[in-house]
Amino acid sequence: MSIKEMIQDHPAVGDDYNEALGEAVKHAMYGAAIINSCADSCLAESNVEERRECVRRCLDASDACTAFYRMASRRTGGNVPAIKAIAEATIVACEQCLEHCRMHDDAHCKRCSTMCEEIIRDVKKALDVMG
Repeated sequence: MSIKEMIQDHPAVGDDYNEALGEAVKHAMYGAAIINSCADSCLAESNVEERRECVRRCLDASDACTAFYRMASRRTGGNVPAIKAIAEATIVACEQCLEHCRMHDDAHCKRCSTMCEEIIRDVKKALDVMG
C-alpha cells in the first residue's frame, strides 16, 4: 500500500494528484517515526543531559511532521492556508532538529539528519507547487 495510491483513490483527487505534495506527505510520515526514534535513542545515550535540547527538537519535529502529513493527506475540501502554515512550521522544526542532530556523531542522529534534510526539501517543493 502506498500513500500515493491512497490519495489518488480519493474521489476528489483522481487525475489531479499533486506529486510534490504526495512526496512531502510520505517523507513526513516516515520522518515522524524516524525522528521520534532518534529522540528515544538520545535518551539512552550516556550523555543524556547534554542531549536534552536535541531530544526536545526531535520531538517537536516529529510532532510537526505528524501534523503535516495528517493535514496534507486530507483531500476533502481544501484548507490550503492551514496546510501551508503547518508546512512552514514543519520546515522550521526540522531545521532546528537538523541543527542539533548534526552536533552528534552517532548513527541515529546521522540518520535523523538525513531524514530532516529530505523532509525540508520535499515540503519546500510542495509549498512551491501550492503557490
